[in-house]
Amino acid sequence: MSVHPVFTLRNAYSHLFSCVPGVCFMRIARAGMAGSKSQIQVKRTGSSVVRPAVSRLPLDEIVVGDCVETLLSLPEQSVDLVFADPPYNLQLESSLSRPDQSVVDAVDDDWDKFASFADYDAFTRKWLSATRRVMKRDATIFVIGSYHNIFRVGSIMQDLGFWILNDVVWRKANPMPNFRGRRFTNAHETMIWAARSADAKGYTFNYEALKAGNEDCQVRSDWFLPICTGGERLKDANGRKVHPTQKPEALLGRVIMSTSNPGDVVLDPFFGSGTTGAVAKRLGRSFIGAERDETYAKAARDRIAAVTPLPPEAVSTAPTRRSEPRVAFASVVESGLLAPGAVLRDDKKRYSAVVRADGSLALGNVIGSIHKIGALAQGLPACNGWTFWNFERKGQMLSIDTLRSAMRAEMKEAAE
Repeated sequence: MSVHPVFTLRNAYSHLFSCVPGVCFMRIARAGMAGSKSQIQVKRTGSSVVRPAVSRLPLDEIVVGDCVETLLSLPEQSVDLVFADPPYNLQLESSLSRPDQSVVDAVDDDWDKFASFADYDAFTRKWLSATRRVMKRDATIFVIGSYHNIFRVGSIMQDLGFWILNDVVWRKANPMPNFRGRRFTNAHETMIWAARSADAKGYTFNYEALKAGNEDCQVRSDWFLPICTGGERLKDANGRKVHPTQKPEALLGRVIMSTSNPGDVVLDPFFGSGTTGAVAKRLGRSFIGAERDETYAKAARDRIAAVTPLPPEAVSTAPTRRSEPRVAFASVVESGLLAPGAVLRDDKKRYSAVVRADGSLALGNVIGSIHKIGALAQGLPACNGWTFWNFERKGQMLSIDTLRSAMRAEMKEAAE
């Protein structure tokens, strides 16, 4: 979690926000600068709206200042992924103490305090509107929060047109205990993963790579990871935490690897101690950070400067099956890799089917595709025939998918 913007700009700026669902407008006035080239005049429904001029994309930089102002200064549709860790609005009314009466180092900073839920909702709508503007058409966003704020955030995201893809539960391996014993231990936080809109069909999700790293099992939406501790935790000269809610690099690593590619731009509008930037740099992505607090920004810069990027071969995106050229089973038969009349079996040799000259399979009197016959044999509604059926060669059972891979390799070689 990082800081929320104060609504007083540096260098004598003053501004007033007015928001409607899906749109956030900002009026800015600067004494003696009415004709400055640093401002752009935009007309909206009869009122004059002045936005900061669009600057170059500040890649691998931390912009210190109001997060909404920073977002409005970026080009539209310029970032590939957003990770946002906004204030949680924890509403702490007093200090927390452990059973031994030592005080818990909880979040009690001014940036996490709002006068009312209405104020928090208005703030949330402003930064989400500004963030959505800079997201590319197929970009996605992760917003992390707790029960204090995440439900309000999710509702506002839907109001603004975001399309929720998943809610991911970060289940903490070592959560802080509930010292008062009046509630369940808060052992998780929730991340909302959303596309810019329902029309964003080409968003990045590295499904095959995630599955391969998870012992060929689909990665679930509950992530069991420890909180940030030990040498990873940034501390000041007095041994105190630099930032109260520093997120673990393992969490950001999974977010960035699963939903972006090397070279992509990752935006963090609440940069804090710089976990997003450190992980992005290590994984070969660019980052843009917005942070109000110069102390946090300096700590983040020093942290990121010490990061060594991994070699390209360690972070390059594996080709997905969807990106590979389509090969029909009939093409495998026509190429001579598998002869008509060959018998295909499943890996346990429970079922068998005969390959026909037209590339279909025969299961008794029933004829159909490799997928349809595989499903029918098992009594299932669907089946991936490429991985279900096997053929015999020199006494060894091999998946017919190896034949498809061989054809794809030949097609790639021919193209080169």
